[in-house]
Amino acid sequence: MRPRRERAAPALGDGSNLVSVIPLPRPWLLAGAMLIGCAVGLLAGVALTVLVHARIRPDVVIALVVGVPAVTGLLTVLFSGRRWVTALGAFILSLAPGWFGVLVALRVASGG
Repeated sequence: MRPRRERAAPALGDGSNLVSVIPLPRPWLLAGAMLIGCAVGLLAGVALTVLVHARIRPDVVIALVVGVPAVTGLLTVLFSGRRWVTALGAFILSLAPGWFGVLVALRVASGG
């Protein structure tokens, strides 16, 4: 079995070398991970809304629902070394829109 060859980083032209790039998966895989992430976020929002009945300030909820997946997903994408880790970061990042959509829909349906 042959060892894998490492590719040299492409030169930028100003004397510096590009250290690393984010490994991107195939476009269909990345889009699928994001689509499934939105669906899972929607289901998680519905499930947690049914289970949690505590009064929490809306700004804290929005910060948690949007902030935690955004920071976790962005850090996963930025520090990924493999394509599947980048897809996982995109999945985590796309949890926030589905979950936030459920919260907005429930707020609108409750009259306010």
